Amino acid sequence: MSSSSVTSSAPRRWTSISLWAVRGLLALAFAAAGTAKLYGVPMLVEEFEHIGLGQWFRYLTGTLEILGAALIIIPSTVAFGAVLLCCIMIGAIFTHVFVIGGSPIPAIVLLTLSGIVAYAKRATILR
Repeated sequence: MSSSSVTSSAPRRWTSISLWAVRGLLALAFAAAGTAKLYGVPMLVEEFEHIGLGQWFRYLTGTLEILGAALIIIPSTVAFGAVLLCCIMIGAIFTHVFVIGGSPIPAIVLLTLSGIVAYAKRATILR
């Protein structure tokens, strides 16, 4: 093996490891958030009441977050999970800015990380 092939495979390996780490972090964050919504944490019940769409929307959002968390871990569905999570976070950002107030920064960070994963795995969507 030449030194150039070793050098070129090292960044690829670190990229792969980093992407797995981001996917794992996203899966944990969204699984926790979705579970909290489905469980009915009082703060979230109140927040969704303020949104004004009813508690069914909390259940839908929690279910979609858990689904996205699962999809982003399964190798064949990573891109779809990342796109789903991006859509959820775009909605969360708009909701924070225009409806409930509060900082949209956590949603922006999660959107950015989900977007990075979606971009990295975009070839699987285009097939």
